Amino acid sequence: MEIVRRASHAGSWYTDNPKKLAEELEGWLRESGLTKSPDIRGVIAPHAGYSYSGRAAAYAFGNIDPTTISRVFLLGPSHHYYTPKCALSGTSVYKTPLGDLPIDLEVIEELKATGKFELMDIRVDEAEHSMEMHLPYLAKVFEGHQVKVVPILVGAVNAENEAMYGRLLAKYVDDPKNFFSVSSDFCHWGSR
Repeated sequence: MEIVRRASHAGSWYTDNPKKLAEELEGWLRESGLTKSPDIRGVIAPHAGYSYSGRAAAYAFGNIDPTTISRVFLLGPSHHYYTPKCALSGTSVYKTPLGDLPIDLEVIEELKATGKFELMDIRVDEAEHSMEMHLPYLAKVFEGHQVKVVPILVGAVNAENEAMYGRLLAKYVDDPKNFFSVSSDFCHWGSR
């Protein structure tokens, strides 16, 4: 049975209007003035609502050259669900107003087989904004290219487990067809 993660924050954290969203992202990417580079293998970008962070995120996503990438590992911190581990999505598709992003089920199965990951319930997946806020940018940047996503929710992982997850993901980092999109709070300081 196919489980689809809806774009649960569309319409509140960012517009759910596909035309307006595409125009916003295209504008921010253009304003960044960045050149696409095949040397870019990963980004760290914010996950606040686009009215706060959309323009800043363009400075991460604007460098991505989608022609050599076939898989995106999407890592985001857990805000609402406690786990001392990392968790994998149990879905097969992530929806965005700009189009669907298929989940790389083969890699999800490889990671599950290690016994080191939890599986996210769909409610946990849809409640979490940290990864979703990267999805419209990924859909826009990879528009017209075949790419699959490997979503990984990062829990309250201790130093020992951080090292273990690093070792598990190292082989994927070494593959130039893989890209890493890391979601971060950055800073909550200052006025809104």
